[in-house]
Amino acid sequence: MLKITSNLWFEKEVLEAVEFYVATIPNSSMSRTTVLPAKTPSGPPGSVIITEFRLGSQEFVAMQASLLDAFNHAFSISVQCETQAEIDRIWNAFLQNGGVEEQCGWLRDRWGLCWQIVPRVLIEMIADPDRERAKRVTEVMLGMVKLDIAKLEAAYR
Repeated sequence: MLKITSNLWFEKEVLEAVEFYVATIPNSSMSRTTVLPAKTPSGPPGSVIITEFRLGSQEFVAMQASLLDAFNHAFSISVQCETQAEIDRIWNAFLQNGGVEEQCGWLRDRWGLCWQIVPRVLIEMIADPDRERAKRVTEVMLGMVKLDIAKLEAAYR
């Protein structure tokens, strides 16, 4: 069976980033860290670190090497939360760790990686066959920074 894993490239602080992610996102863990023993285009032996980890049910590999390309909005990690308390806890943890909030439930962590902290129910509401209800929810969501389940549900009703 094929295994699909998302890979993230960090210029620095890969272990600090991954340790923060697994401490913040429920049901997450680090599994293995490897330091490359050979010289690479990124530097001398020991300068490249690769760590494997899981966030919820998603597997990742993160590598620390010299800067190649910066993170951008073309790739983000979406965390679907069940409750407002869960949204608030994760959102605040990222901001307290140097993250920057953006529109519509998006934020950028201190390493530049983009995240979407969203209520699971939002996905269901915007996919509702009643397109007028979906439109109201979408319009309310577009005016938010951190998403508010109560306000989204009020727009849906």
